[in-house]
Amino acid sequence: MTATVHAQPGSGARFDWGLAGAAELGRVCAVLVVVDVLSFTTTVEVAVARGMRVHPFPWGEQAAEYARRVGAVAAVGRRQTTPEQPWSLSPAALRTAPAVADLVLPSPNGSAISAAASATGLPVVAACLRNARAVGRWLTDQGYGSIDAPVGVVASGERWPDGSLRPSVEDQLGAACVLDALSGVPGGLSVEAAMALAALAATPDVPAAVRGCVSGRELAEGGFGGDVEVAVQVGVSGVVPVLRRGVFSAARP
Repeated sequence: MTATVHAQPGSGARFDWGLAGAAELGRVCAVLVVVDVLSFTTTVEVAVARGMRVHPFPWGEQAAEYARRVGAVAAVGRRQTTPEQPWSLSPAALRTAPAVADLVLPSPNGSAISAAASATGLPVVAACLRNARAVGRWLTDQGYGSIDAPVGVVASGERWPDGSLRPSVEDQLGAACVLDALSGVPGGLSVEAAMALAALAATPDVPAAVRGCVSGRELAEGGFGGDVEVAVQVGVSGVVPVLRRGVFSAARP
């Protein structure tokens, strides 16, 4: 009974956190939406908007070796970029780096969750503040959001030094923007999804909240304020990156 309850039955849009939450919702949902505003899903949106195909890859593994096997370019850490290797998890840098056909993009949170969810065979959508409205429209147009075909929205969160999940303001707000676009689905919102959505009503200035939260300040103080500014552009994109067979590419209407 407990395992069934954790899947938030009887609702068309559901919400949870992190890798474990994605695994739970992935057992019962028809599609998963992964939200990692700073910065994986924002970077995916930027890359896919430029015509790139993005391969998610868990952090700390051999991304470069995997990229060679699949004929792709591997992104590196923000501080490891060079003129010859300008591709990284930085959405600001990726906006000006040369476009490539295939990019392997590792990250410890959103990318790892996406890669694990992809192994289930479910479609996985990358959502951020930039494209949350478009993601919601696409999901409803595809017929998701009923009790029989529920949507699972997963806020990736960040990590504490011991590796445990740190729920994050930016990902809750990104998830809330998706849930706001799904609020009229026929199956309704689970209690968890409704509570996540409530954060949006309590936040009159979403960009200011993301700039001022721990993750936003951490990036800005580290010299990557440009990444925050790209990420806080709410509703500017109609691109919906969908992960199928291990690769994010733009959804067809």
